[in-house]
Amino acid sequence: MIRHTVLFTGYELKKSFSNPIWPLFGILQPVLYLLMFAPLLKSLTPGGTTEDALRMFTPASMMMIAVFGSLFSGFGLISELRNGSLERYAVSPAWRPAIVLGRVAKDMVVLVCQAILVLIVAMLMGVRIGAVELVLVLLLMAATGLFASGLSQGLALTVRDENGMSQTLNLFMLPIMLLAGLFIPIAYAPDWMKFLAPINPLYHAVEAGRSLFAGRLGDASIPIAFTLFIVLAVLTTIWSMRSLRRIAG
Repeated sequence: MIRHTVLFTGYELKKSFSNPIWPLFGILQPVLYLLMFAPLLKSLTPGGTTEDALRMFTPASMMMIAVFGSLFSGFGLISELRNGSLERYAVSPAWRPAIVLGRVAKDMVVLVCQAILVLIVAMLMGVRIGAVELVLVLLLMAATGLFASGLSQGLALTVRDENGMSQTLNLFMLPIMLLAGLFIPIAYAPDWMKFLAPINPLYHAVEAGRSLFAGRLGDASIPIAFTLFIVLAVLTTIWSMRSLRRIAG
């Protein structure tokens, strides 16, 4: 079971890094957001300093990486489904859930690389975070990414069409970003957006990340975010594995 998952993880990583331009863009994009967007938030922070702006935007940037970096991973699954590769994997002696879990694990490895780079850049720009808070932020990011990756695999195996999947993701992407307060905190939003924001799971992850960067370990948003995304990650991973089982017959 573990051996098959590790083998599929290595295979997926090899495919991803065989064309280094895509991993490079995936890593550089959040860094560019950090460098170019965080300074714009200085006027919205109480202290009006770059460090305050980074405390606000860095956790949002990390959660954005976790969700939107993993949500598009299912497109490769549709391609393999079309050319017959996925069916061959599914009827092989390999443990079937390893096909999905290997892809999810690959997404987690990429997320760790992106998170480390973002944190290094943020620290060079002046932001500081405690060791415990840092570990919790990374764990929350992993849970968020696991949910997004499982959702992407399950959606790909259900829709089985790149255009349909792309339209579905694009439809919900902007509302999710705005209602999560990724770019501008929900505190500055109109009342109707404040009312709708808690419905969005990503909102809770962003709020928890900002609490951790501010050193507020006792904030209620932290256990809420962890509980929510652990449950969602388990549900979406089970959904994706069951979807694969149906394809394999």
